[in-house]
Amino acid sequence: MDVRRRPSKALRPAPKEPSSAPEPTGAKASDALPLPLYFTNALFFTLFFSVAYYLLLRWRDKIRNSVPLHVVTFSELAAILSLIASFIYLLGFFGIDFVQSFIARASNEAWDLVDEEEGEDHRHRLMACSPSMADHIIPAVSSAEDEEIVDLVVKGTIPSYALEEQLGDCKRAVRIRREALQRITRRSLQGLPLDGFDYGSILKQCCEMPVGYVQIPVGVAGPLLLDSFEYIVPMATTEGCIVASTNRGFKGIYASGGATSTILRDGMTRAPVVRFPSASRACHLKFFLDNPSNFQTLADEFNKSSNFARLQGVQCSIAGKNLYMRFSCTTGDAMGMNMVSKGVENVLAYLRNEYPDMDIISISGNFCSDKKPAAINWIEGRGKSAVCEAVIKEEVLKKVFRTSVATLVELNMLKNLAGSAVAGALGGFNAQASNIVSAIFIATGQDPAQNVESSHCITMMEAVNDGKDLHISVTMPSIEVGTIGGGTQLASQSACLDLLGVKGASKELPGANSRLLAKIVAGSVLAGELSLMAAIASGQLVQSHMKYNRSTKDVSKVGS
Repeated sequence: MDVRRRPSKALRPAPKEPSSAPEPTGAKASDALPLPLYFTNALFFTLFFSVAYYLLLRWRDKIRNSVPLHVVTFSELAAILSLIASFIYLLGFFGIDFVQSFIARASNEAWDLVDEEEGEDHRHRLMACSPSMADHIIPAVSSAEDEEIVDLVVKGTIPSYALEEQLGDCKRAVRIRREALQRITRRSLQGLPLDGFDYGSILKQCCEMPVGYVQIPVGVAGPLLLDSFEYIVPMATTEGCIVASTNRGFKGIYASGGATSTILRDGMTRAPVVRFPSASRACHLKFFLDNPSNFQTLADEFNKSSNFARLQGVQCSIAGKNLYMRFSCTTGDAMGMNMVSKGVENVLAYLRNEYPDMDIISISGNFCSDKKPAAINWIEGRGKSAVCEAVIKEEVLKKVFRTSVATLVELNMLKNLAGSAVAGALGGFNAQASNIVSAIFIATGQDPAQNVESSHCITMMEAVNDGKDLHISVTMPSIEVGTIGGGTQLASQSACLDLLGVKGASKELPGANSRLLAKIVAGSVLAGELSLMAAIASGQLVQSHMKYNRSTKDVSKVGS
């Protein structure tokens, strides 16, 4: 039984109903008026529209005669005061009555719903939505007041997106929104967790209108021996074998003396598109931007946006009357999309003064290119461009990976190089770079959508040391990562960054933490490539997936 206490009907405002009974004797607001109420209303209506019409005529004459509007005569001043007085009267008389009647009607509707639920438990109330929900939905609201708010959200009176701001309690807002969603959709959210999450940490930053959070298991692989340092790498994934495969790759790399890595470039990009009346004018601006003598002027404007954003260069491309300008800049330890966008806005404001016929079409013209496979990222790079390599000894290949140098070299050529070329791949000359990148991105609070270009990778293998050992490398031109901002500040993701030793901004050298994270990503991809290619070469791929990545659970009974 629902034992929550509710105010009785006697405590609620009674709705107004028409009645022919005489008004009870006593003081009324209208009694204070010297004239009958209908006559007073008519008087102020007439006064309001009359003086408004008079003032409009006077102001029209002043405009025609070039007389300043702020110069008023005594009659105009009296008319203005009359207009204000009549407006206040009409607003007070009709506006207050409307608001009071609206509040009373909404309040009584909400309390009527509560009364209908008296004497019934939560299961019986939810049966009205859907019989299947009764077995899965636990009580989601904890007070009569919350029940009233849920009802108002369901009816659309209160927007769902405004709950956090109006209630001032993020978790309570999520609980109410969640319950309203279940009643509207008649679907259970029982399997979606609610408790155990700090919803205030995502307000106006990571997610809007939350109703819970999704659980993704985090595994660890390692140690990764990279540049003479060891790292335990967190990986968030729901695909079996990914962590185990990467861990086997780490084992082989460690046994062979470790891997080495280098950051080739570090620069985030943003490319606005502008339009001119003619192609020649667009070319004029292109020549201006290409001129090295103008770079410092552009850099001064760009760098004003941040203490860390430093303009590196501008690459231009013409398409008819349209000019695409690809700005590249360092962004410290942040991934940097917002930082570079602010700098671009500063430069565009400066260029508009120099080129008044320039029409800014979009702050992003897809020449960047963000979250889309693009040849320019594959060729020019975006974010961190990294290369990572290792020499795997012959005995390690036989003992750990159960394959040989010659077999892996041939497989890499036919699969990762020739096979990808036949498929017309763009940046996809690898076996499973995306698997590793996605798992680390989710664990460390990166933008998962940027996995698209961050997974661009070419895997190379060749025999060295008279054919006894294997040289393997991965070249990744556009790893887009940061260690501050966005999802990196959330508790779980922050803990994973701390595990890697790259949490937050580097105090000694700005950008050092994000560059190290990019190296770790590349080193992990190297391990994943080595392990998967060995599994394919030795015929272990299917068996390992049947063992670690095959569910036998009946999903139809998961929610039972």
